[in-house]
Amino acid sequence: MLLSALLALSPLVADQAEAKTFYWISHGSPADPVWTYFLAGAQQWSQDTGHEVNTSFHNGDVASHQEAVRAAIAAGADGIVSSSPDPGSLVQVAKEANEANIPIINMNTPDPTASFDAYVGGDLVTTGRQWAQYLVDKGHVKSGDFVWMPVEVPGATYGVQEEQGVASVFEPLGITWEVTDATLDQAEVISRMVDYMTANGDNIDAIIGLGDLVTG
Repeated sequence: MLLSALLALSPLVADQAEAKTFYWISHGSPADPVWTYFLAGAQQWSQDTGHEVNTSFHNGDVASHQEAVRAAIAAGADGIVSSSPDPGSLVQVAKEANEANIPIINMNTPDPTASFDAYVGGDLVTTGRQWAQYLVDKGHVKSGDFVWMPVEVPGATYGVQEEQGVASVFEPLGITWEVTDATLDQAEVISRMVDYMTANGDNIDAIIGLGDLVTG
């Protein structure tokens, strides 16, 4: 769906027989099980349509992600699909894509401050709010309780926005929380989470995993 939208936006769309080249750029890790679904979809679309899709993962490295977008622009991409690694981090490169008349679609992690042509994905602030509200409504947490929130990349768009949603529910109720760095390495994720639970388990009333690797 994402790449089909880019095809519709492409200024070269009139010539459907001509193979086009698109760039699919993720802030995530190729080891992340959720991102493998996104990748499989992009690869399947390429097979189905005959258009080329160049894919890359950047493991939360903002500079590398920005460079990948710029490389796509320099290569004359017919379109770019990109997640947002950190809030505001792609404002300039999205503008550069606009100036080059290259459609650029934001996926997975929204950033309304950047001039993307469209966003495809969920509202992560709403998602965070729903998680927190569920814990409150079901009686799992109350005023004075503590919630642990591990995340793979502290400061990354997805976790920041989810935490904003959580805060909108917890702060008025006096529920506190801590976001901790779990990294993008699955073995390290497990090790750090075990260590945190061992050291703090008696004080934790609930856990909200802000990402894929910390929940699966």
